[in-house]
Amino acid sequence: MGCFPRLLLALGLAVALVQRLGAQESRNQAEEEEEEEDQGVLVLNQSNFAQALQKHKLLLVEFYAPWSSHCQALAPEYAKAAALLKEEGSALRLAKVDGEQEKELSAEFGVSSFPVLKLFRDGNRTHPADFTGQRDAEGIVKWLKRKAGPSAVLLENASQAAAFLDANVVAVVGFFPDLQDEDVRLFYDVASDAPDIAFALTNRSEIFEKFNVTHPGTVSLFRKHDESREDFLVDEELGLDRAELAQFILAQSLELVMEYTSQNSSRIFGAKIPNHLLLFINKTQDSQLELLRSFRDAAPAFRGQVLFVLADVNGEGAHILRFFGLKSHEAPAIRFINIESNRKYLLVADGSLTAPAIHAFCQEVMEGKVQPYLMSEEIPEDWDKAPVKTLVGRNFDQVAFDESKSVFVKFYAPWCPHSKAMAPAWAELGEKYKDREDVLIAEMDATANEVAGLPIPAYPTLYYFPAGQDKKAAETPEEPQENRTSPPGSSETRDEL
Repeated sequence: MGCFPRLLLALGLAVALVQRLGAQESRNQAEEEEEEEDQGVLVLNQSNFAQALQKHKLLLVEFYAPWSSHCQALAPEYAKAAALLKEEGSALRLAKVDGEQEKELSAEFGVSSFPVLKLFRDGNRTHPADFTGQRDAEGIVKWLKRKAGPSAVLLENASQAAAFLDANVVAVVGFFPDLQDEDVRLFYDVASDAPDIAFALTNRSEIFEKFNVTHPGTVSLFRKHDESREDFLVDEELGLDRAELAQFILAQSLELVMEYTSQNSSRIFGAKIPNHLLLFINKTQDSQLELLRSFRDAAPAFRGQVLFVLADVNGEGAHILRFFGLKSHEAPAIRFINIESNRKYLLVADGSLTAPAIHAFCQEVMEGKVQPYLMSEEIPEDWDKAPVKTLVGRNFDQVAFDESKSVFVKFYAPWCPHSKAMAPAWAELGEKYKDREDVLIAEMDATANEVAGLPIPAYPTLYYFPAGQDKKAAETPEEPQENRTSPPGSSETRDEL
C-alpha cells in the first residue's frame, strides 16, 4: 500500500474517532441534562421523560403547577423525601414535571389537577400507579418502600404469628389455604397501598387453629390497644373483592377518635366515611378535656359509619371553625357533617355532653330525625346602601328570589386571594348597575352563610338569578381553577386546571 492510501485511511480513522468522541460527548451532555435535579428531585420534560423511566426501576413523578397552593405545600415534603432516600443509598427516585409547561405529558397521563403523583415501574409508561399514601416526607418514603418490596410477610408458625401481632399496633393477617390463589395476589395489592399497616399471610394449619379460623379465605384485622379483632370473610364463589377489603381495612384500622391535624387530614377525608362527628374543645382546659372520655365511649357503636373527630380550637382545629360558623370561645361544641352533601347538624346540649346523649344524637341524625342547620350572620343595617349589596343567609331568599329583579351574586371567602382579586371588578360592576331598579349586584361571605340547595364548589362562585316567575339560580361558566380556591374542610387536595 502506498503512502497516499495510508494517509487516506489514517484520515478516515481520525474522522471516525472524532465523530465517535463527539457522539459520546453529546450522549454525556444529554445524560447530564436528563439528570437535572432540584433539591434531589429529578426535573423531567418531554425530551428526557422516557429515558428517565428506563434508567430508574421505580420512579415516583409529581405533576405540578407553580401557581398551585397545594403543590407549594407539598414541595418541601417531596424534597425532604428525596433527601431521605438519598441518605439511605436507596435506588428509589423522585421526579417532577411542570404539568402546565409540559402539556403533552399532562394530557398523556390524564392530569387535569395538581398535584398528581404517579409511580412508574420498569419503564412502563402505560399503566402508572396513583400515589395513595400520606403526603408528607415520611409517608412518601414509607409508601414507596412498600411498593418496592414485599407488601406482606409470610408467617410459618404460631410463635412467629404471635410475635408479629405483638410488634404492631394494627396488623392484618390473611388466612389462605392456597398461596397461589388469585385472592392472594389481590391481598398483596391491597397491602401495597396501605404502608401504615403491617400485613402478613399464612397457609399453616396450626396458625389457622390458633386463631380459630375455619372459613377458607379470611382476613383478620387485629388492634393491639383494645385487643380486638375484626374478620373479613372472602366470598367463596366470587372471590376477594379488592375494593371492599381495602375499605374494610381503612375503616377498621382508624383510631376510634382522630384528632384533626395537617398530618391526619388526608386520612380523615380519605377514609371514605362521609359522616363525621366533630368535638370542638380547648385542650388547655381540663374541664373540656374530660369530655373526650364521653366522646370516645360513644364511638365504638358507629365504627365504619361515623368518623369521630377531635378539633382543638386552640390548635390546628381552629382552621375549620369557620366552616361550621363557630368561634373558639363557643367550645365545647359538637357538630355532625356529611362531607358529600355538606349538610351540617347541631347538637343542642341541655346539660353535659354525656356518652348516651352523643350516641342518641348520632343515631337520630343517621335515621334522618334531625334537621340540618344553615349558617347565617346577622343582617347588616346597611346591607343595601352600597352599589354591591351584602347578603347573608337570613335575607338571601328574599333578595335573590325577588321576581322583579335580576340578581347577580358573588359567593366569596374573605381570606381567599382569588376572591380578593375579583373584588375591584365586582365593585365596578355594582357601580355600573347601581341606578337600575331591575338589576342588583350582590355578594355573600360563603364561609359564614349558607343557602339550602346551592352548592359552592370553590371561591369565588357566581350565581345569576334572572327576573321573572319561577326564577331559578344559574351558575355562571366556571373560571379556570387557578382563579378559584377550594373551601376549607374540603377533601380536595389538588388545584384543578
